[in-house]
Amino acid sequence: MGLKPLRHPIPPSRDAVLSNCRFADITIGQSASLVRTVTDDDLRLFAIVSGDLNPTHLDAAYARNDRFGHLVAHSLWSAGMISTLLGTRLPGPGTIYCEQDLKFLAPVVPGDTITATVTVLEIWTETRRVSLSTSCRNQSGETVLTGTAIVIAPAEALSLPATALSDVTLHSHARFAGYLAQARALPALKTAVVHPCSVEALQAAIEARDEGLIEPVLVGPQARIEALAAGAGLSLADIAIEDAAHSHAAAARAVAMAAAGEVSALMKGSLHSDEMLAAIVASDSGLRTQRRLSHAYAIDVPAYAKLLLVTDAVINIAPSLEQKRDICQNAIDFLRDLGLPEPLVAILAAVEMVNPAMPATLDAAALTVMAARGQITGAKVDGPLAFDNAISLDSARIKAIVSPVAGRADILVVPNIEAGNMLAKQLIYLSGADAAGLVLGARVPIILTSRSDSMNIRLASVALAKIVHAARTKAGTSS
Repeated sequence: MGLKPLRHPIPPSRDAVLSNCRFADITIGQSASLVRTVTDDDLRLFAIVSGDLNPTHLDAAYARNDRFGHLVAHSLWSAGMISTLLGTRLPGPGTIYCEQDLKFLAPVVPGDTITATVTVLEIWTETRRVSLSTSCRNQSGETVLTGTAIVIAPAEALSLPATALSDVTLHSHARFAGYLAQARALPALKTAVVHPCSVEALQAAIEARDEGLIEPVLVGPQARIEALAAGAGLSLADIAIEDAAHSHAAAARAVAMAAAGEVSALMKGSLHSDEMLAAIVASDSGLRTQRRLSHAYAIDVPAYAKLLLVTDAVINIAPSLEQKRDICQNAIDFLRDLGLPEPLVAILAAVEMVNPAMPATLDAAALTVMAARGQITGAKVDGPLAFDNAISLDSARIKAIVSPVAGRADILVVPNIEAGNMLAKQLIYLSGADAAGLVLGARVPIILTSRSDSMNIRLASVALAKIVHAARTKAGTSS
């Protein structure tokens, strides 16, 4: 379960002192303002508190096809800023909120900076009631909300320390569940499980079969596999076994089966990744395409609003510009197969400016131009972008980066394997992320799991492979 501390105290400082404006000191025309930037986390927290799970606010894939074409904030998120102003600034502590009318004039989206303002319109001395105009404007000066509030202002002056708020922790790992449900609805994918000679690999094959995801063919030493299953109390009933003496032979036989169309996918068992990949990339394997093979981690990061692809963290050590083009295109095609029509691709470097002394920035700029010239298709591509401004709207705004990708990336293309491997593992081990993995660029999907992967992650990888195969079969292209 992923953990992500989110700190949104209001007022901004926990040590702030809240002071009010007593009724006797209020004057017509007096005003107060509050500025906040809406984030994806705000939408999720508001949904938790209010119970409003409208996918317009939470599901980026759904929202792309909705009226506005992107996620929008709950209307009452902006209205909540008005309540904050009245209760903490003008009139402030001791205020009784009586009436409010509101008109919502324009959508608020993650990344918008909203300025809320209240201004005194009328005062009724006998009841201590005050009427105030209420409005919210975005960073472009566009009014998104207007209205009028009536409050009872406090009679006495108050000055109190702001109440300390606890940190909020979000637990969220729901994205793979949707893909698993989608994959279960498809016909079982006939899959060669290569050298499943560990209990974990064998269990994963059986569990994927039981989930209706695959029709497994176990490729490896039959006697050893049967003995392993018997010792672990696992039933191999109705599961085909293709006998192969050792891991090298199992890899070669599984690749031959895939090339001949006897199976539609390959799944790594307990052999080393290099053994399996060597058989796939061999010149006579029958599985190579014009594309360079690359690996993609599909990462469910609790702190991020959508699935995030990191590529390549496993296969290509120091890819050339041409190889990065293939890596980028493989990842784009992968997300398009998952139903995302135009992924946003960030080409990562240490900085967001082109620096001739930093080759990664030159490659990033070249890839951006290649996308503009049609050498990379089906996505919006931009770089160089540093990690922070690739995934953080706030960071992109502060650095004044104008980009269709910055702050909203679906795909992170890393400069080399060290950067990718460190990034992916930091997200997994420090951010509580789940990461499923596929090898892309071959004629069939290749499920490349790790020995440390949980059963849920193994099943998620299988589900993604199954969806990719179904999409490419429907399109009439190789997987």
